[in-house]
Amino acid sequence: MKFIKTTLNLTFTAAITLSTMGVANASPARFMDMGKSVKAPIGHVQFCRENRQACAGRNDGPVVVRLTEARWNELINLNAKVNHQIKPVTDQKLFGKAEYWTYPRSGAGDCEEYVLEKQRKLLAAGWPKSALLITVAKDVKNEGHAVLTVRTDQGDMILDNQIEAVLPWYSTPYRYIKRQSTLEPAKWTGISDQRVKTVASIGN
Repeated sequence: MKFIKTTLNLTFTAAITLSTMGVANASPARFMDMGKSVKAPIGHVQFCRENRQACAGRNDGPVVVRLTEARWNELINLNAKVNHQIKPVTDQKLFGKAEYWTYPRSGAGDCEEYVLEKQRKLLAAGWPKSALLITVAKDVKNEGHAVLTVRTDQGDMILDNQIEAVLPWYSTPYRYIKRQSTLEPAKWTGISDQRVKTVASIGN
C-alpha cells in the first residue's frame, strides 16, 4: 500500500469547524451511517483466531470520546509516528500471502498493520476499545484499504497511512464499506456511504 505524505495539517479549531459544518449541512453527517451486521473480513477472522484477547469481550455501553485539544494532538502525533515507523510492504512480500493481518513485524507492513498498531497504541494510552474501530474502504483506485475510525463527540475521525493528516471521515477520498462493531470487536457492521459521486470525482 503506497504511503502518500500529505502536507495538510488541520488545527484543532479547523477540525471542529469541518465537523460542525457536516452537521449544519446534514450531508454528509459527522458520523458514518451504520447498517446491518455483516461478515468480518477474512483477514480479521484470521487475526482474531491468532490474537484472541484483542477480539474478546463485549461493550455494553460504547463510548464516544470527548475530543479535547490534548486528545486531538495525541491522535495527530500518534498517526504520524506510526506512519513513519512502518515501511509499506505488501503481505505477499512479507508473508507470501495476498492477505494476512497481524501487528507489524520488523518495522514493515501494509495498511492493516498500520491500523492494528495505531489501535494497539491508543488502547495502551487509555483510549476506549469501542471508539477505535478498524474500517474497510475502497480507495481512489477502487482497491481495498483499511483505516482506523476514532469515534469522537465531534464525529468519526480517520487515521490513515496514505494521508498523514487526521481527517473527518467525509473529508477522505474513500468509499466506506464496513467497520468493527462498537459492541463486539470480533463483529462487523456495514456502512451506508452515500458520497459515491463525491469520491469518484476526487479519484478522477
